[in-house]
Amino acid sequence: MPPFMRAFHAEAYALMRIIAGFLFLCHGASKLFAFPMPPPEGIPPMVIYIAGPIELVGGLFVMIGLFAGWAAFPCSVLMALAYWIVHGTRALFPIQNSGELAALFCFVFLFISSQGSGIWSVDAARRKA
Repeated sequence: MPPFMRAFHAEAYALMRIIAGFLFLCHGASKLFAFPMPPPEGIPPMVIYIAGPIELVGGLFVMIGLFAGWAAFPCSVLMALAYWIVHGTRALFPIQNSGELAALFCFVFLFISSQGSGIWSVDAARRKA
């Protein structure tokens, strides 16, 4: 790690957690509420009613840092399944099968599940109280 960034490790992690959670939450809101945009046509109802709530609730918990380590793990598993069930059947490499986002979300959430909520989180505020 570059020396000048070492002092900002906790803040950079918190920003990554917040943004990843927000982006994931948007995917769930899209599936369940057609907001901020409707989901693509042809998505099976199983994906909407299983993946949607995991994305919405898991993304919210990760974003606000409430049990983020626990919430991130099912999000990671969901993205691993999405990769292998949807994208992995087309081709092996993410660049070939358009699975980059699923693969990236999978490993970001796996990292978050190993690190927990960190600073700027509900969990941190609860620890201080």
